[in-house]
Amino acid sequence: MDTDKKLREHISALADGALPDSERELTLAALNTSAGQAAWRAYHLTGDVLRSTPGGELSDGFSARLAARLATEAPYAPAPAPAAIEDQPAAIIFP
Repeated sequence: MDTDKKLREHISALADGALPDSERELTLAALNTSAGQAAWRAYHLTGDVLRSTPGGELSDGFSARLAARLATEAPYAPAPAPAAIEDQPAAIIFP
């Protein structure tokens, strides 16, 4: 397994309070790196967002106004798929 991925998993487990004691020393050493500190901040921010309550309620009629605006939008048209390699010329010859 990728060492960085394993360390990020350990840092996540530490942030969740679920890291086994046997993994604690290596994980704390990883927190002394900029990547480890970034992971620590990211996991805490994610946890804060997941635990937070919505900041406010939607105003009356919001759903109806949103539906009306979406109805005026052009329908989504996906781009055409690229031609298969077999359908493309093998070479272009210029005179």
